[in-house]
Amino acid sequence: MAASPSLDTGSFTTLLVEERGDRLVARLHRPEVRNAIDQVMVDELHAVCAHLERVPKTLILTGTPGDPEAGTKGIFASGADIAQLRERRRGDALAGINSTIFDRIAALPMPVIAALDGYALGGGAELAYAADFRIGTEALRMGNPETNLGIMAAAGATWRLKELVGEPLAKEILLAGKVLRGSECLAAGLITELVAPESLMDAVHALADRIGAQDPLAVRITKSVFRAPREAHPVIDTLAQGMLFESDAKFERMQAFLDKTNRK
Repeated sequence: MAASPSLDTGSFTTLLVEERGDRLVARLHRPEVRNAIDQVMVDELHAVCAHLERVPKTLILTGTPGDPEAGTKGIFASGADIAQLRERRRGDALAGINSTIFDRIAALPMPVIAALDGYALGGGAELAYAADFRIGTEALRMGNPETNLGIMAAAGATWRLKELVGEPLAKEILLAGKVLRGSECLAAGLITELVAPESLMDAVHALADRIGAQDPLAVRITKSVFRAPREAHPVIDTLAQGMLFESDAKFERMQAFLDKTNRK
């Protein structure tokens, strides 16, 4: 069997990419502008997605780590690049530059985990909302200040955020510029775990390990079914289960479970 193609990790300029057997880590890397999301980063995220659509793996999105010795704080992404955003016009908005890549990330075959430290604002927050899991630190500052800049959060926040935290808090974030601290994100269910900055990547990789211990096909199909509209259930559940019932992994994993149980 031919080996799965690997990504040319040295070809990126706004991302630091590390690929492992069952996961790929993409670190946003424009520290000079607080990892503002520009067109080059969008294009490089599309390249990452194209690879993961061919070779499904868990995607870990993270930003620049802090350096306590240097007195610097971590940062995920401060938002879209305002210099580029200021020049965009109606046609650019209709093209959905950021919403298209965030939708593509959300639709990846395997789960997406966002490791959040420091600022995750505007487009940075919307990128995090597109992930399946979010783990953060107390230094996390998450929100959507777009209306203060004369625009709106148009890359998923108006509907993803409401689904994640409920309508009242979503409105306070979107309409009144509320920025949540890490502990507030945890209380609202916006992140699933609050950890120290130095433990962030360990926690994220531990979650990726738990995902990796599952049957990959079952994870992929479950994620796909989870995203289906309400009216598609339960028919889609039944059809998906029918596929899994015929998989080799189902027989192997269930037999291993029975063998282990019988040995007790």
